[in-house]
Amino acid sequence: MRLQDELPVDHRLAVVYRYGAALSGLILLVFGILGFADRLAFFDTDGTRVAGLSSNGLLSLISVVFGVLLIVGAVVGGNFASTLNMTVGALFLLSGFVHLAILERSVNILAFRMPNVIFSFVMGLLILTFGMYGRVSGGLPHDNPYWKRRHPERADARPSRPTAGALTAGGPSRAATEAAPSDALPPATKGARRERSARREESGT
Repeated sequence: MRLQDELPVDHRLAVVYRYGAALSGLILLVFGILGFADRLAFFDTDGTRVAGLSSNGLLSLISVVFGVLLIVGAVVGGNFASTLNMTVGALFLLSGFVHLAILERSVNILAFRMPNVIFSFVMGLLILTFGMYGRVSGGLPHDNPYWKRRHPERADARPSRPTAGALTAGGPSRAATEAAPSDALPPATKGARRERSARREESGT
């Protein structure tokens, strides 16, 4: 079964996914635009400092692409934004591990330095958390839309809440007991009905 088949169509968590994608996308977009504004060399492995991080033209382009992608995810929202956040977050974490292994090497075409690696880990965890919020956990509440989608038989079996006025603090409502036949009532309820009838007769005489 595909992952998308496990997702509900509508849920209240959409606002978290939207704002998470928008915030992360805006950060990446600004970083990329700053790199383009400095007219960085595209494949400069030495890198140029931008906003405290090392960057070149290629890294600026990748940042802009992922920033725009996350903003589009924020506009679409829903399950798409959640899945996109988790995917991009995982890619950032993977990038952090890869560039940690190739620091100070010629294959480091994105001009990563240790601050970039740390940023990649932090940003990846942030985006991943936004995507997984309220969705990936071993203890989701039973009113969570993802829990309901994954356990439809248990969600349908849950008893519905009684309507207002159906029950009172002391048991069945007075209207229900008055309408029920005497043979269907328990002895205590029968006695209460007889007392009410006696009081009505006394007040009428």
